[in-house]
Amino acid sequence: MHVGEVMTCQVELASPDDTLQKAASRIAEQDTGVLQWWQRSVIYQVYPLSFQDTDGDGRGDLPGIIARLDHLSWLGVGAVWLGPVYPSPMADFGYDIADFTDVDPAFGTLDDLDRLIDGLHGRGIKLILDFVPNHTSSTHPWFLESRSARSSPKRDWYVWHDPGPDGGPPTNWLSRFGGSAWEFDARTGQYYYHAFLKDQPDLNWRNPQVRHAMADVLRFWMRRGVDGFRADAAAVLIEDDRLRDEPPNPEFTKDRPPPERLRHVFTDCRPETLDHLTELREVLDEFPDRVLLGEVDTSPDCIADFYGGDRPRLHLPLNYCLLDTAWDACSIEHAIRSYLDTLPPDAWPCWLLGSHDKPRIAGRIGQAQARVGAMLLLTLPGTPIIYAGDEIGIGDVPIRPEQVRDPFERQVPDYGLNRDPSRTPMCWDPSPTAGFTSGKPWLPVGGDAERCNAEVQRADERSLLALYRHLIALRGVNPALLAGSYEPVCARGSVLTYWRSLGDLRMFVALNLGGTSEEVAFVGGGKVRLSTHLDRQSERMHRTVCLRAHEGVIVEAGE
Repeated sequence: MHVGEVMTCQVELASPDDTLQKAASRIAEQDTGVLQWWQRSVIYQVYPLSFQDTDGDGRGDLPGIIARLDHLSWLGVGAVWLGPVYPSPMADFGYDIADFTDVDPAFGTLDDLDRLIDGLHGRGIKLILDFVPNHTSSTHPWFLESRSARSSPKRDWYVWHDPGPDGGPPTNWLSRFGGSAWEFDARTGQYYYHAFLKDQPDLNWRNPQVRHAMADVLRFWMRRGVDGFRADAAAVLIEDDRLRDEPPNPEFTKDRPPPERLRHVFTDCRPETLDHLTELREVLDEFPDRVLLGEVDTSPDCIADFYGGDRPRLHLPLNYCLLDTAWDACSIEHAIRSYLDTLPPDAWPCWLLGSHDKPRIAGRIGQAQARVGAMLLLTLPGTPIIYAGDEIGIGDVPIRPEQVRDPFERQVPDYGLNRDPSRTPMCWDPSPTAGFTSGKPWLPVGGDAERCNAEVQRADERSLLALYRHLIALRGVNPALLAGSYEPVCARGSVLTYWRSLGDLRMFVALNLGGTSEEVAFVGGGKVRLSTHLDRQSERMHRTVCLRAHEGVIVEAGE
């Protein structure tokens, strides 16, 4: 094939069926050593409010997730990370929890969650539950008792302090959602600390009773069959006990959000936090085959600490570097190398291209490059995490001012921080509400739902959804992609290339991040295992790999 030539022949791809999926675990055991399920799996993040509604209230629920389990099984994911479904006033849409061991009636019941666990396990899929250890809702019984009087037995379950010398807040600490991180309680004459909304008071993790209570929360859910947890805001459990003011951020400019004007050196990544993550890991280790993910600072000077080494902490500190990196070959290669170079020995990497807190990848880089992004995500070493909707290319949905729901945007407007555009409903079919609800969706459905929906793309052998399915299947049965070494080749112009190798099996990944065709040098020969265009299966390559615009290919080396 000449560079730039459009292929007219259609090569049918073998469908990744159940036999292929079952072969994955066999190959992992035989050719890649003993890997844990969370190392073999592709994890799929579900934001429950936006996945599937069954009662017509416009908000997703647990029966809706159960109704869509066949989609997850067909796609080939090995685990679901489920956002919070606990009882909540919804000040922060579930991340303000009023009861850690129950289900909010808006989502269903505990029995529904048990049915979800059983349904997932029956399909060979694990469940990872969101866990919010840093704070509760201000309506939680613990906080109501703590707030009732200074003499309350639970007063020390939260972070209370007297006013500062001027009668104001004890420190200059800022909430991540804007304004002071201290809220005055007139009844008891003290301030309580909240790293996020004032409706989310921080628990006092220096109190052993708090730690025991939260450990029991984990045990409660693991006894019900939950396979792991993603710890929200895991790096901010502890604040400086000397109440030192935060220093100014020298990189702050007026175009950056006000909460960034200070450096969070006394409220983030404190050494004591690491000790408490070790304790949480010890609780998980009481049960076999559990996993602990965490939302943490993955900067080079912190990432190793969150893995823990000889004091194990998180199995997977979540890595958002690809989302925060410019979409060009050199920047991405640098981000990959920098991240991998910071990992301690035996640490297992993880990668994300989307989440409920970040802009949608298809909206950021476009539909054509979203296919290249999928191949990047699913061929890097480690565990990939897919955000629901990215597999069909949902973009960021425009939100009019009167439609804004996100408290972050309401408190810190005009800085492009609104998370609503990435939380809009999953699109299942081309109907007006995209098959998500029979009522009015809590956030608007994307305008491209006629094309970006699961029904239409499932019927299209060349769709983005089909590509994700083939990539997941190939990763599952290919030892080099599952657990092989990563060897960068070069990032030149718009092309990023690297090898994944295990023993004699070598897979060459070439990604074209540009809009023109490119040729890449390739020593020896090989055949295409997969193209992002889904039309070059088994095509032979010799000395060069030809890439069309916005194309990625995986080539298996060998004559």
